[in-house]
Amino acid sequence: MRSSLIYTLFFSPIFTALAAPSSWHEVTRDVDWEAELIGRNEESALVPRARTEKSIDAVFKALGKQYFGTCADSSLLNNAQNAEILKADFGQVTPENSGKWDTIESSRDKFNFAGLDTLVNWAQTNGKLVRGHTTVWHSQLPSWVSNINDKSTLTTVIQNHVKAEIGRYAGKVLQWDVVNEMFDESGGLRSSVFSKVLGEDFVRIAFEAARAADPKAKLYINDYNTVEKGASYAKTTGMIKYVKKWIAAGVPIDGIGAQAHLMAGESKNVPASLAALCAVASECALTEIDIVNAAAAEYVQTVKACVDIANCVGVTVWGVRDPDSWRASNNPLLFNSAYATKPAYAALVQTLGALAPASTAAAVAAKPTL
Repeated sequence: MRSSLIYTLFFSPIFTALAAPSSWHEVTRDVDWEAELIGRNEESALVPRARTEKSIDAVFKALGKQYFGTCADSSLLNNAQNAEILKADFGQVTPENSGKWDTIESSRDKFNFAGLDTLVNWAQTNGKLVRGHTTVWHSQLPSWVSNINDKSTLTTVIQNHVKAEIGRYAGKVLQWDVVNEMFDESGGLRSSVFSKVLGEDFVRIAFEAARAADPKAKLYINDYNTVEKGASYAKTTGMIKYVKKWIAAGVPIDGIGAQAHLMAGESKNVPASLAALCAVASECALTEIDIVNAAAAEYVQTVKACVDIANCVGVTVWGVRDPDSWRASNNPLLFNSAYATKPAYAALVQTLGALAPASTAAAVAAKPTL
């Protein structure tokens, strides 16, 4: 009875969503999925169980990718259970909030780098990569910036903010989300102080300042609903159109970040959408993955979309355990409230682990240098 239920809940959706080769079936057929279920005591209370899985970061890197990461900030880095998982299972950390404008420069020219310093220092101490997030964003923006209506002033403010933040960590951060969520759902520019005062030129201003501040960092433009809705969705095609134009004009955009905050059932849209985006820039990444209900098949389909695209360099899930997610009520992450892995984690390890590893030359080429 239990083995029948486990097969129905976990194997069926994975096989349905993924037309996997027979070699994958052979590997997953022998997986002890009961061992992957959350342990329960006699009162059926949630209890942690011993970890048996391989590190998803190690499995992902074996396929020639740079990292499998997550987000954090000081409070989670100082949480012993959370930090242990970060060290064991993830190869990159992204600041969830400590790199945003309202934290970094709440008053003009008065900077607070305490939280971001903590994250970058922790990453260096523990051998982890860092994705910088984010310098220019319409949200979590101090009112003193929102109230600017002069082109020259706003240009200088953007340049100084980007220079201060990115320059402080030059040589320590692999990628930066220089401009974040700048498109509306129709594929045009989102209405913000930046677009209202400077038009689309604020993108050039921000990216040029970022390149000057850290010439080696990979510079990204990052947005949501670009892989969630399908390759023909207006926001996706709009982003492609604008980024093509900007790169052709010499704006130093290295990569496109697709956030992938997925509703249940949307993973089927990711492969084609991500391929279309990745064709535009020299590299790309899935930057903020979470999936409502965290179905194993949907996580596998989403992550494998990056695996299948040569210039998709990495994947970031937006948090470690469900209660710490911004979508906590949707249980969208890979670890549960007891810091135990969920079936999606095991499915990723087994599926990706069954794929042919990258050649030594490809693995060396994929390894980032700072």
